[in-house]
Formats: sequence, C-alpha cells, structure tokens
Amino acid sequence: MASHRLQAHPILDVTPRSGVTFAWAGAPCVAAQGEVIASALTAQGVRVFGSHAHDGSPQGLFCANGQCAQCLVIADGVPVKACTTPVTPGMRVEPLHRLPALPHGDAAPRMREVERVEVPVLVVGGGPAGLAAAAQLGLRGVRTLLVDDKDRLGGKLVLQTHRFFGSVDAVHAGTRGIDIATRLAEEATAHASVEVWLESTVVAVFGDGWVGVLRPGGRYVLVRPEVLLVAAGAREKSLAFRGNTLPGVVGAGAFQTLLNRDRVRFAERVFVVGGGNVGLITAYHALQAGVDVVGLVEVAAECGGYRVHHDKLVRAGVPIHTSHTILSANGEGAVASVTIARVDAAFRPVAGSERSFACDAVLVAVGLDPVDEFTASARAVGMRVVAAGDADAVAEASAAIFAGRIRGLEVARTLHACDDTVPDEWHRTAEVLRSRPGEIVVRSTSDATTGVHPVFHCAQPIPCNPCASVCPQHLIHVDEDDIRQVPTYLGDADACLGCERCVRICPGLAITLVDRRDDPAFPIVTIPFEFDVATLDEGAIVTVVDGSGGDLGAAEVARVRRAGRGADGTALVKVRVPAAIAERVAGLRPRVSAAPEPLDAWVSHLADDEVVCRCERVHASALRQRIADGERDVNALKALTRAGMGACGGKTCAPLIGRLFDDAGVPREAVTPGVRRPLFVEVALGAFAGVDGEA
Repeated sequence: MASHRLQAHPILDVTPRSGVTFAWAGAPCVAAQGEVIASALTAQGVRVFGSHAHDGSPQGLFCANGQCAQCLVIADGVPVKACTTPVTPGMRVEPLHRLPALPHGDAAPRMREVERVEVPVLVVGGGPAGLAAAAQLGLRGVRTLLVDDKDRLGGKLVLQTHRFFGSVDAVHAGTRGIDIATRLAEEATAHASVEVWLESTVVAVFGDGWVGVLRPGGRYVLVRPEVLLVAAGAREKSLAFRGNTLPGVVGAGAFQTLLNRDRVRFAERVFVVGGGNVGLITAYHALQAGVDVVGLVEVAAECGGYRVHHDKLVRAGVPIHTSHTILSANGEGAVASVTIARVDAAFRPVAGSERSFACDAVLVAVGLDPVDEFTASARAVGMRVVAAGDADAVAEASAAIFAGRIRGLEVARTLHACDDTVPDEWHRTAEVLRSRPGEIVVRSTSDATTGVHPVFHCAQPIPCNPCASVCPQHLIHVDEDDIRQVPTYLGDADACLGCERCVRICPGLAITLVDRRDDPAFPIVTIPFEFDVATLDEGAIVTVVDGSGGDLGAAEVARVRRAGRGADGTALVKVRVPAAIAERVAGLRPRVSAAPEPLDAWVSHLADDEVVCRCERVHASALRQRIADGERDVNALKALTRAGMGACGGKTCAPLIGRLFDDAGVPREAVTPGVRRPLFVEVALGAFAGVDGEA
C-alpha cells in the first residue's frame, strides 16, 4: 500500500515516528507510535472501514472526534471507534460489515470498587477556554480537576497551524494555534492545585451531583464537584445532500486532525463546502500540505469568514463559488466527484447551472454547534454549573481564551477563594474578541516615491493588533481600546526601519513591505510566504498577484529569507517589481495546480441517499414525509423512523431534523424536542459495575 504520510511541510515537523505493527483484514500494516486506527489506515490509503448493517453502504471516517459512529471497526474482537482507539502492537483490526457480536468472556471479570473523588471544581475540556479557566483557578489555589478525552491539552488549537488574530497581550495573537496550545497548557499546569486527566471522557451527569468519567483502560471514576465548569467546545454541523455518507466526505475538523495532528494526507484533490473561517482555513491548510483544492462553495453571496482568509485562497488560485450549493458527492464506494449548482434568492438550486468537478474528498465546514449536553444535564439536576468558550457561545478561539479566563475568576470568587471581581476591561476585551468582522473598506495607496514602508492589504475591520504591537518605532496604529479596525501607518518615507517584523507576524499574511531605497523605479517588495520555497532561489521568476488574486505579471526574486524555527515558519520572499504595481502586490502565486475545469457533463447522483441519521441510515425523504403528514414530535419521529436511535445518540442528526422542520415552515416552538440520552457517549456496561478493563 502507498503511504499517505506527509513528507514535507512549511510549518510542521514531519520527522517520522517509530512504528507499531498491526494487521488490517489480515494484511500487515505499520502505524506511528501512539496513532489511532483511523489515521493509521488512512496513511495506508484505506478509505472504507466496513459497510452498514442496514443497507450495506460503505462506511468510512467522518468526524474523527468520536462524535459519530461511522468509523466502527473490530479491533481484537471488540467493536471500537477507529478515530479514538490507539493502535497497539500486534492489534488485529477487521472491517465491520454487520452488527457486532458480543464478546464471550470465559472467566468471571475482576471487579473493583468504583473510585469516588470530590473536588471544588471540575473543568470539562482542555481546550482554550478550559485551560484559561484552570489557570485562573490555579492562580488562586483552587483545587481543580481538568478532564479531557484527548491525549494532549489544547483542544482544537493543536490542529491550527496558522497565526491567530486578536490581541497580542490578551490572547497571544500573532502566534500559531499549535504554539498557543502549548503556552496555555503550561500556564494551567504550572499550579500545583490543578490536576489533569487526559484520555478521560465524561460520560454522564447524575441527579445526585456525581459526574461519571471513563479513564484509560476502561476504569470508571465518579467525581463530585462543588462547581462544574463546562468548556467542552463545539461539534461540527452535518449537512444532508445526496452521497453525504460516501467514504471521502468528512468534516473539515477531521481533515485537519489527520493532516495537522497526525501528519496524514486524507486526499489528493478536495472540494470544500462552507465559506466560514473553518472552511477557508482548512482549505489553506490543505494547500500547504500539497493537496489540491478543487474549489470552495458557499451558499451565501459572500463568504462569512475573515476576508484575509478568503484572500489567501484566491491568491493561491482556489476558485470560490459564492451563491452556490452542493447537490451531491458522487462515486461508487468512495468520492470521485462533486456536483454543485447556483442558487436563487431563496437558496434553491437553479436548473441548468449544475457543474461537476473531479475530486476524491469533500470537506464539510458548515458551522459548529455548542457541546451543551453537560451544561443542560447539570442544570436539570440543580448542580452549580457554568459554561465557557464554544460550549457557551461559538466564536473564535481567541474569544474562548478570554471567556475561560473570566469564568475561571468568577468561579474562584464564588468559592470564596478570592475577592477579585472581573475587571471591566476584561468584559470589554471579551466583547471585542467575539465580534463579527466589519464591512469591507477601500484602502488608499501612499504617494511615497522614496524610502521604505509597510502596505496593508487587510480591508476588513477585525479584532487584531499584532502588527502594531511589534513595530519598534510605534509607526503602526491600532486603537488600544478597540482593536476592531484596519491598521494605519503613521510615519513618513524615512521613519520605517524596514525590520519586517510586521510582515512576518501578520496572521492574515496581509502586510507587504515596499523598499524604494536602492531603486525607486524598481522597488523591492517583501512578501510573507508559507509554502515550499525550495525553488525560489535568487533570480527565479514568479507570478505576483494583488489582494484579490488578480495577476500582476512576472517578477524576479531578489532574495528569500527562509523560515527557521526561530522565524516561526514564515518565509519572506523579496521580489523586484515596477514602481507602478509595487503597492498592489499582495502575494505571489504558489506552485499549485491550475484551477480545474468542470467535467464535460455534470454527474447526476441518482440514489436517494440524502442521509440525516448516519447511525440508522434514515433518509431525509422519510422524515420529510412524516413532517408533511403533521408529525411535530421529535421523539415520535425517532420511534417511527429510528432517527436518533443509533450509537451517537442524535449528536449529528438532531440539528438536521430541526432544519427539516424549518424547511417545511414549521416554527420551532411548535416542535416537541427530543429527549436526550442520560449517557453522552457509548460505555461498556461493565464499567459501571467496576469491571477492571485492564484485567
């Protein structure tokens, strides 16, 4: 089998890890040390992990986060989720083609007393909000237990290789997400009163105030906190379209998990659905790993993510299809193409506008839903509970950091660990960080003919100040009290030192430096670049582009300042251009494939497999019919169709069912919501009885 592991990357360390031998369907395979089954199989080129017991449809990876059950396999005779189960030496993994049989136990299991732990504060989630909250609690000596289901702290930050926006002082803006994760983890664990349990999953909140936690080896522990602080983040929304469960259709977060955490390429040619920040960022991450991005589709007239993320893609030549929707993912057994169409003012597909593009993956990035089941259950039984970050309100990670900081201090004060009140400045900062981007502004060019100065290609007010923070001459202005604005340059032609710090730190790669000191007619423009620079030697000819990806012509490379670890991964490419275009140059076109042409004829996906409930293979048509017949109770829909009755407990299908009611014109207040399961994840019954999983 060919390897799909990353061989090179402009930001990430791709040094091979030691291997672990296991078997897939009887064939020998090698996984990286500590790698989960799904990543190991994907690295071997395996897309199909089994077939669904109901209709034989091929099954593969979708969420890579344990939220669905689409990647079930049999490992050493036991059904497990491939995306959360680490490979162990000699493990025998088989595809799952039918309902798994219960394992037979030849001997009575070894039992133990279920451990009980009482703590002042239990923090659920080791992402940006949870870590920031734990740091505040630890700073004030509050005994805190932080529980996270992953093998490392940081949450989704460990998947983010780009630099973050926001405030340098408040949330480490200008630093890459992977490095912010390390800093936050160090800040939280620096305090002796903070204890961390990794690879530990909160499975239930009980009426007597105890919280069930499943620890490594199947060890079950009950924890009773005085205050439960939920920072469990958000889960990706799903989307119903024909072919939406074909292997190769994955959440954008799953793609990032394989790529940026496990250094595995999921696909060679991807198509992205969704123009929010998640979709735009994931598409850029794909390009950095050498994956062709065939296109990105957004149903709205404009992408909802930051304009600088959008501009990075168009400068790289990625086609962005706004006012379009996906009709289907197509293929026999796995994705081979995608079909899109233009939409009208009511977001309905326009007949005759269909186009299909060849690809081997479709990345779904259509928003996030808060993981709120912990909070809801705790409130229902009268526990003291607070939520922070995306578990409270979905926003950027920088906003989650500050929200966690505020909640941590509030909880410490509630427990009388301090008399500190949350400063008004913190609330103002939190409001700024979670604000939406502003309207596009028109930037004017300078009239400079000599000297050196920065040029700002960001044309949308967003919370961001790294450039102003690093300028040694204080020549870049962003209001300290409200950083939601585009930066302005305050100096004259001789004031700037040309140090390039602002160019390198800009999270949007939206600052260039124009240097006219040596040759005003052909100035040097310094461009930030985060792709392979191996071929960009002095004298090389490259294509320079403007902020919207428009071709400005050829330019000669004068010098390349390659990015070592101290430079944090961003190379600086200096090109010589005519003075007339110098301030318009925003980037250079990386060596990526040309924009793809659509297939000669659009592909019509005939099968009625617009799946809403992945676990039970319930199609949208069946649910639409029940709703049209007058059904208004989600619990009745579950009984009639089995939607929500599967392993994931309705995590992926519940929001889609709500949207079906919306599409039918049924107001949400007329719908009886479904009753949530008391357990948040699947758990072996023996765990509750104290069966020793390591026996």
